[in-house]
Amino acid sequence: YLNYERQEESGVYVDGQTYLPAAWVDANLNERFYWDANEEILVYTLPEEIVKSDETTVDEDGKKILYRDGDAVYLSLALIQKYTDVRLQAYDGEAQKRVFVENNWDPVTVADAAWSAKIRLRGGLKSPIVTEIKRGGTVTVLEQYDNWARVMTPDGHIGYMHKWKMKNLHEETLKSDFTAPVYQNISLDQKIVMVWHQVTIAAANQAMDSLIAKTKGVNVIAPTWFTLSSNSGAYESLADKSYVDRAHEKGLQVWAVLDNFSRECSKNVQAEVLLSRTSVREKLIENMMTEADRYGFDGINLDFESLKTAAGVHYIEFIRELSVSCRKKGLVLSVDNYVPAVYNRFYNQKEQGNVADYVIIMGYDEHYAGGEAGSVSSIGYVENGIKDMLSLVPKEKVINAVPFYTRLWKTTDGGALTSEAIGMDQAQQTISDNGAETYWDKKTSQNYGTYEGDGATYQIWLEDSKSIAEKVKLIKKYKLAGVAEWKLGFENSGIWSVITENLS
Repeated sequence: YLNYERQEESGVYVDGQTYLPAAWVDANLNERFYWDANEEILVYTLPEEIVKSDETTVDEDGKKILYRDGDAVYLSLALIQKYTDVRLQAYDGEAQKRVFVENNWDPVTVADAAWSAKIRLRGGLKSPIVTEIKRGGTVTVLEQYDNWARVMTPDGHIGYMHKWKMKNLHEETLKSDFTAPVYQNISLDQKIVMVWHQVTIAAANQAMDSLIAKTKGVNVIAPTWFTLSSNSGAYESLADKSYVDRAHEKGLQVWAVLDNFSRECSKNVQAEVLLSRTSVREKLIENMMTEADRYGFDGINLDFESLKTAAGVHYIEFIRELSVSCRKKGLVLSVDNYVPAVYNRFYNQKEQGNVADYVIIMGYDEHYAGGEAGSVSSIGYVENGIKDMLSLVPKEKVINAVPFYTRLWKTTDGGALTSEAIGMDQAQQTISDNGAETYWDKKTSQNYGTYEGDGATYQIWLEDSKSIAEKVKLIKKYKLAGVAEWKLGFENSGIWSVITENLS
């Protein structure tokens, strides 16, 4: 029973101990119990420690903490209670074994039996008798009706008791003695102005100085250095120690990007395979900590995209485990996310907000290559994304990313639609070269333009100083942690003043 409601799933009673299905515990009580079916390891990640167990592991009383029946995994009540804010009571000494689990700490109604009373299966004198309660006994009152009340007896039976046999109805306040783990997060003492620096070849690291010289107010730079290359956790690196040293001299933090998609080497990487093995996650995290020591960067920015639903549980476990190592080493951990939607909730943004330092919304790609023509980042899309993320993650951890690019959409006479991503200056030049007129579209909060040429119709929703200002105003309105931009080099010269002025 969960909060006195009978569950479809059942536990098991083995060697004098009750166990509950791990999948049920994950869905209803505590999602941090992670079962690695490949390596047959149970992993539980705490803020400073990763606890691993297997079928041979016993608790303080010498009893096994987990039980397996084929592919089904069960967790002992003692293990569940150790890490979860619940009340557990097992009645396993009888033929009809049952366990009551409660994770609701609202006050409960209790009553005394004024007379000995029969507890019936349903309300009504003809209903079968479940058990009896003696005069003076105490019941927990679950629901009340005109003449009957649904109650639970001290010996763990649920049924119906006539209300006239009850007295002294009152509420009792429940108190939990569970100490929840505290995740100590790193938080910069200023609004974050982060920019991604796309590095596709080693020589691109040298361009950082000239590119960053054109900026204003930036305090974090995120070079795309590490890309996964195999399901065993191997990766390619373009990291550069002198880059970090030069960035530090300019007062910038460096958050190195680890992604799963940006180069040819990553095309066959399957996150649902790679991250499903505890030993692979461990090795990858260990290697990233070694890279941090070698190059001296200040944080890790995770950018895992196009994940399959099956990867979700493994991905969030990877973030949990990575957060432990980052926390110990003083590295900032930030995680990039699509605008929240039903279809990407398996990225588990809420848990990201618990364990990571910052959760970044990639507030763009509303319309993308291969889709319908439209804005890359309309104001409604951005604001709804922020509000949806704030329902999951504290505002102090949320960074909203804005685009320094737009899409030029081309529709041929035959109806074929294509597009290309272009930077801010190129977009303005395209408008000028083609004599296109633009007007302010209130719906998107962008300047919109269209023109004809080469037997085709072109459309563009511009990202410019006015549209970016409206997006940054939302960051201030919702008191977010800061702003990020994709990408360095796509901006025009005046945009940085627009960002800093509207952010402060």
